Amino acid sequence: MGKGKMLAIRAIIAIVMVVLLSGCGIGRSPNQTLVKQAIAIQVSQTQQALTQQLYSSSSQTPEFEVDRVHITKRQPLKIQDLVSYRVQGTYDLTLKFPNHRVTQRENPFEVYLQRQVEGKTWRVAQLQAGDGERGDRWVTQLIPTD
Repeated sequence: MGKGKMLAIRAIIAIVMVVLLSGCGIGRSPNQTLVKQAIAIQVSQTQQALTQQLYSSSSQTPEFEVDRVHITKRQPLKIQDLVSYRVQGTYDLTLKFPNHRVTQRENPFEVYLQRQVEGKTWRVAQLQAGDGERGDRWVTQLIPTD
């Protein structure tokens, strides 16, 4: 077999492998929609904690909207032996109060996203500080799919 045919066969095999691997979700990094959902989960948790500390437990947290997510860095890593990413960037946050809206622009963010074994779902991961006996540990929460 000639060099030209061998190169053509290798190129076809490489293309097929890329298509198969991308179809299986291997190597897929989190997209902007997923990151936006993870930010919304973290903002919601922070708002609930602040409301409980500042007001009575019956107080309503304001509705909010996350917009203009700009990802500046995606860093692959392992969390609990699963493929994960540390994602950084900025986003706009609009708080919706009964009589007005407040928009905060270009808030920095850092989220940790963990891809599940089957590759169909993601979890947002947060590192919780351990006490004297236990070390730090990752706590994850499923990111709902629409």
